[in-house]
Amino acid sequence: MSAQQPADQGISESLPTEPGTPVRVRFRKWDGTPHWVFHAVHLGSDEHGQWVGYQPGTRFARPGAKYTARGPGVGFFGPGGWTPLLYRDHPHRMRLYIDLSTVPKWRRLPDGDNRAAYEVTAVDLDLDVIAFEDEAAEPRGQFFIDDEDEFAEHTVKYGYPPSVVARVRADADALLVAVRAGEPPYDGATAKRWLAVLDALSAR
Repeated sequence: MSAQQPADQGISESLPTEPGTPVRVRFRKWDGTPHWVFHAVHLGSDEHGQWVGYQPGTRFARPGAKYTARGPGVGFFGPGGWTPLLYRDHPHRMRLYIDLSTVPKWRRLPDGDNRAAYEVTAVDLDLDVIAFEDEAAEPRGQFFIDDEDEFAEHTVKYGYPPSVVARVRADADALLVAVRAGEPPYDGATAKRWLAVLDALSAR
């Protein structure tokens, strides 16, 4: 996925290296309006990207909505235009939620920021690939692409370039195939390894 953030071309890449480093995760929409924000910790990196994790009690907020996580989760930010979260003990038996987005951008925050040392940002591009633990957990099925109507609406409202529309659609379809097949990092074992890192950091 090669879609770039329309307003962030000047951000210089700076990546955390120390496990446990606090990270602010911030999404917005194509026109720059705020979207989901939450705080996590850096876990490490692998061939998929930079991994972060959060514990139960983490607050997720966007204009007009907020919720508090009841279970832990991990996710990664890689060179592709999608940002997955993989869950353990999700109250609705959701296994993973992949946001189709622009390529994530990292920056180091000023020393005066008392909640995070780094921030990672991306533009949410509406489509999501979702998987549940079993078929019975969700009426739409165990695996599906969500928010097709929102994607169509925002394509017109925000004027997504045709290349972005084509790439997001293709990536969503490819990710659904990969999730169904249980390909790494959507195989369960990869998430368990990073959840173990999160558990170890929390036990310090």
